[in-house]
Amino acid sequence: MNEAIIFDSTTNAIVWNNYLQIQSFALLTVRVGFAFFFAVLFLQSGLDKVFNFRENLSWLVSHFSKTLLSDTVPIVFTIITLLEVMAGLVSAYGIVELLIHGNSEIAFYGAILSMLSLLALFSGQRIAKDYAGASGLVGYFLASIFAILVLA
Repeated sequence: MNEAIIFDSTTNAIVWNNYLQIQSFALLTVRVGFAFFFAVLFLQSGLDKVFNFRENLSWLVSHFSKTLLSDTVPIVFTIITLLEVMAGLVSAYGIVELLIHGNSEIAFYGAILSMLSLLALFSGQRIAKDYAGASGLVGYFLASIFAILVLA
């Protein structure tokens, strides 16, 4: 039964209220919010890497120059860029699926790609011993975990 009975004290009448519709709307709002958050986050970050590829790569080569990743920076940077753009695009399409069909599957996959992107970024920051940069990613990572749970 989807409806709840509520007593309205102003009219002294029993009011039928579809409580589950409110819950469904709240869940949809949170799901769309997560998908929107990751779409903006990773489309901006990924497209910035695409449009400013040389500048970003140059900075990363120096950032990782004294690490195990020094020889692999160009390929790892390309992989992370593709992963971020994919996370952003899948999350953006997930918004469409949520709003038109009420289907959270695509947004769920966007959240998984977002989590993988964040894990890759976090790992790189730790390897480079940029602990402040790594700690700045923790909130995003926790949001991705919660998004996966909400979108499942």
